[in-house]
Amino acid sequence: MKKLTSPNILNPQLLSPVDPQIEKYMRSLTTATDLPLLSAMEQFAYDNNFPIVDRLVGIFLAFLSKTINAQRIFEFGSGYGYSAFWFARGMSADGQLYCTDGDPENLNQAKYFLQESDYWNNINFQTGLAQQIFHTTEGTFDICYNDADKGDYPEIWTMARERINPGGFYIADNVLWHGRVALENPVDIMSGWTEAILEHNKMIFEDPAFDSFINPTRDGVIVARKK
Repeated sequence: MKKLTSPNILNPQLLSPVDPQIEKYMRSLTTATDLPLLSAMEQFAYDNNFPIVDRLVGIFLAFLSKTINAQRIFEFGSGYGYSAFWFARGMSADGQLYCTDGDPENLNQAKYFLQESDYWNNINFQTGLAQQIFHTTEGTFDICYNDADKGDYPEIWTMARERINPGGFYIADNVLWHGRVALENPVDIMSGWTEAILEHNKMIFEDPAFDSFINPTRDGVIVARKK
């Protein structure tokens, strides 16, 4: 299986939050999730160098969804549905998962992978700006998940926090940003993204309405539970 090139190899300045050997061991414990559909979605990511949360974080997302029997989930940035697969696996059987992505081809790819699964009928996948779709989608949510452009993270947190049910979760990926958040002068992918993530994380941990924690697996996943 072709693997994504580690960003730490391309830029030795960057940091791995969890030692790769530890992640390899943790991954070895997940054989019960070796499903043909899941393997096909992961193979697509490796073949196309498409960033996904990968297996360990996926299991974590399903676990969080299941712990609160999530009924309504909104994703800011869904790619081709890999994280949606995991959220749908953990949410209530009659739940609704709202997916968003700016690229219509990702919707086509998500449909290709998921339409034969038990989950597709519970997924509402729209293309366009996630923030605008969120604004026009009524109601509150048990989980709001953020994996959009990193420069938009503070704005998305501000929008999402108001519409999360008590006991529900705000979850965001890439909050350690390959260690850039811990470096004095990091080399960024896009100007201002590291600063936006730092602001985002600080806002969440200083918010008295939420209890927050960062799971350092892969690239860091923040979980904020509304009190």
